[in-house]
Amino acid sequence: MRLEAAWVVLTLLSAELIIKIPEIFTHRLRPAESLPMLKKPELDEFKQLLLTLRSRIRGDVQQMQDEALDRPDNGGDSKSPTHLAELGTETYEQDFALRRVENEQEVLVEIDEALRRVDAGLFGMCMACQEQGKTPSKSLIPKARLRVIPYARNCVDCERKREELLH
Repeated sequence: MRLEAAWVVLTLLSAELIIKIPEIFTHRLRPAESLPMLKKPELDEFKQLLLTLRSRIRGDVQQMQDEALDRPDNGGDSKSPTHLAELGTETYEQDFALRRVENEQEVLVEIDEALRRVDAGLFGMCMACQEQGKTPSKSLIPKARLRVIPYARNCVDCERKREELLH
């Protein structure tokens, strides 16, 4: 590990002392600085992960839409409920399922955007950090976060700040 030294001049009893202090003690290292840029095999791994996730979610969304919009008639001649309470329950379940579909569709949009970032060579870089003018090497999203949320567009700190602004 390369340690560069920072020079500190201290005045002690009118005598000047020059002390070498390693830079590691004078600057707090950010986790992103210690991460190398993503290599081609890692990008391929994340791309495959995103494609698999997109495929699974698309199937889930289709199934949830089918279930929410095409309810079976439960053996009766009519699809309409026989009691007002049943109507309320069915309406609630349908609204809940459609909200889940909407959320999953938003995730699909995020996945598609992440795939575009892979193709553009921007995958793994925090969009918020880059908007703040940080260099690419200082705006990396940790690989552990990308393995859990492969479509993440922000590092943990920037995402936390964004969520605090929303609430």
